[in-house]
Amino acid sequence: MQFLLAFIVVAPLVGAAAALLPAPPGLKGKNPGQAVLRHGVTVTGAILLAAIALTLGFDHSHPSTMQATTDISWIPALDVRIHLGIDGISLPLLVLTALLTFLCALYSYFKMPAGPSPKAFVALLLVLESGTLATFAVLDLLLFFLAFEMVLIPMYFLIARWGGEQRQPAAWKFILYTLLGSVVMLLGLLLVGLKAGTFDMVALATDNGRGLTTSVQVIAVLAIGLGLAVKTPMWPLHSWLPDAHTAAPTVGSVLLAGVLLKMGTYGFVRIALPIAPDGMHAFAPYLAAFAVVGIIYGSLACLALARKGAKGDLKRLIAYSSVGHMGFVLLGIASMTPTGVNGALFANIAHGLITGLLFFLVGALKDRYGTADLDTLAGATGAALYGRAPRLGGLLAFAAVASLGLPGLAGFWGEMLTMFGAFDPAEGLSRPAFLTFMAIAGAGTLLTAAYLLIVVRRVCMGVPPQQASEPATVTDVQGYEFATWTPLVALTLLAGLWPAVLLGLTDPAVQKLLAGGKS
Repeated sequence: MQFLLAFIVVAPLVGAAAALLPAPPGLKGKNPGQAVLRHGVTVTGAILLAAIALTLGFDHSHPSTMQATTDISWIPALDVRIHLGIDGISLPLLVLTALLTFLCALYSYFKMPAGPSPKAFVALLLVLESGTLATFAVLDLLLFFLAFEMVLIPMYFLIARWGGEQRQPAAWKFILYTLLGSVVMLLGLLLVGLKAGTFDMVALATDNGRGLTTSVQVIAVLAIGLGLAVKTPMWPLHSWLPDAHTAAPTVGSVLLAGVLLKMGTYGFVRIALPIAPDGMHAFAPYLAAFAVVGIIYGSLACLALARKGAKGDLKRLIAYSSVGHMGFVLLGIASMTPTGVNGALFANIAHGLITGLLFFLVGALKDRYGTADLDTLAGATGAALYGRAPRLGGLLAFAAVASLGLPGLAGFWGEMLTMFGAFDPAEGLSRPAFLTFMAIAGAGTLLTAAYLLIVVRRVCMGVPPQQASEPATVTDVQGYEFATWTPLVALTLLAGLWPAVLLGLTDPAVQKLLAGGKS
């Protein structure tokens, strides 16, 4: 188990270095570009298999215990350690990252985005995977920061070199926002580590803030929370996200929404809640307020983009929907209750699966039509995707109803549990305020349903054009697309119909985390 976790974190870096080397003569094949893309599929596939093996070897009867741990001294003067481990909170995120990266590598093998050398593309994809996996596996504050920052450069280049229109400004906006947030976060992490005398996240969580004064906790949560809120993204620190998603290639959007946004909310759960509970308690009402504003704001922005004549870009619309969905995650965390935090973790995974599928589908639409502009796609009567490409239309409708939280699909449970958490927040938090937040979030679910159903009506319904210049049919789902999207559809159904698979992992770990390390 120790070897598997270390392999999962380190192997992508080795694979990235190997991708930049000349291919051995027997592996070059007819096309060197395809050979390196095949290398990416092989490496990410091996990491996914290792993550599945780690899940099978995980002691599911004790998900609150850190398992597969490695603890090696790195910088003794500061007590910084190479400390790795997983529990029921981090394991699902680790598997989600390995799965989405493999699916992106597989998709790119058949549909490589236009841009420079495939070698650089595969190497950046693997470095991005390593940084994300490390973020969910490390148990030292400084290592967490290094892993948190490690993903910025590869994502910047994926947007700037393989993106679409306005990719350079979008990439710069992404890197500047996240770097500025991270500088503030580093100061907060250093404050906690130096005041407590250790950077070990397990020891700090067990201490549960008893070694830190209330004023230190408040300052630490403010600094760390700002950095995490940028990555989440929390309103009003979200403005980098729509531009980044609109410009990014399909696989960049999938990883950005499916994995990178989870790093911010994971930091709130793993660091802010257990290590500085008094500071978190002080800021919880404000975090909840920003969360519900984000829910409403994201939904209204999507409604504006979805209306006829708005020239709304579908990728931009889904990016704004992420602001709303991540608002539910933050609301659950702000309730500081086991129910709310479990809902937040469930919504994290559900959002990764559903929004990853949505970005794959919109990317496929853009490849077929040459645009993601909703007015251009819909024309006068609608894009008629049900008639032109029924499987593609059916999948888009499925992803949309999953995203709006239809019962029986993954999107439902996270939103419901986060609102339950707001209904009865932790002791000391204003219940009338959180009931108000819950009501606003509930209104947000109605707005979410409204814009997603408008999108389905405009894209999937309508009359196929009769002009010879516009064929009545377009290419339906192809074999490689079917292989890429099927796991996301299956897991969305599984999580929706059998939520205990995920909640059975997270709940004991969350209970222990909120109790200060006591099971």
